[in-house]
Amino acid sequence: MILKFDKYQGAGNDFIILNNFDGLCSKLSEHQFREMCDRHNGIGADGIILLKPANNVDFEMEYYNSDGKLSSLCGNGARCAVLYAYKYEIIGEKTKFRAIDGIHEAWLTSSEKVKIQINEIKKILKHKESFVINTGSPHYVKIMDNISDLNVKKRGSEIRYSKDFIPEGINVNFLQKRNDSNFLIRTYERGVEDETLACGTGAVAAAIVMHNIGETSGNTNLEIDTLGGSLIVNFDFQNSVYKNIFLEGPARFVFSGTYKL
Repeated sequence: MILKFDKYQGAGNDFIILNNFDGLCSKLSEHQFREMCDRHNGIGADGIILLKPANNVDFEMEYYNSDGKLSSLCGNGARCAVLYAYKYEIIGEKTKFRAIDGIHEAWLTSSEKVKIQINEIKKILKHKESFVINTGSPHYVKIMDNISDLNVKKRGSEIRYSKDFIPEGINVNFLQKRNDSNFLIRTYERGVEDETLACGTGAVAAAIVMHNIGETSGNTNLEIDTLGGSLIVNFDFQNSVYKNIFLEGPARFVFSGTYKL
């Protein structure tokens, strides 16, 4: 079987995207997904995105981490999927699509920037000196004075595999405040089992946690700097609920190719 694929990246978070409107990619196995994501023996990526038809929306995206397993919402992956769909004229500059956690709206704000809406958040849990929040994916947010020299893979793995988060695990974010509207983040992603250059739902988690504890100047244009680029988060806070949450940042086509299974 020969697969046609596109490679995209959003702030360095990179993805293989497959058109599954004919349903053929649904036959692919966890092992095959893992093999394709392998950076030495395959194409190389943090994950794989399948686009397929769905009722009442323009498309549905399925996201698989590089371990080959179906996963929760990937914010940067969703932004890349929107740009892919636009390239192939599946959508116009504005769209509604379905992900594992429900329906999302999205817009192209420039030729290489995409903004997506994240579903409402009603609960932020304190966990020792850190926080747990679900932004479409579960996230642990630990605030630190300096994260530049941190061994993210080691520290993140210890938290991800700790007894508190068995069996599903959790994404782990280390966050450093620069000022009231700018924060530095580094993220260990479950399913990748390593630090990634960016995590979109992690950026949203960081922004909302910092707002919730009074460490931001407001709720607009909060800049979350990742190793791969800057992501912007906006939201409303009404009646103890975070609404109208938007994640915006770069999304870029890298290359197209074919892959023989």
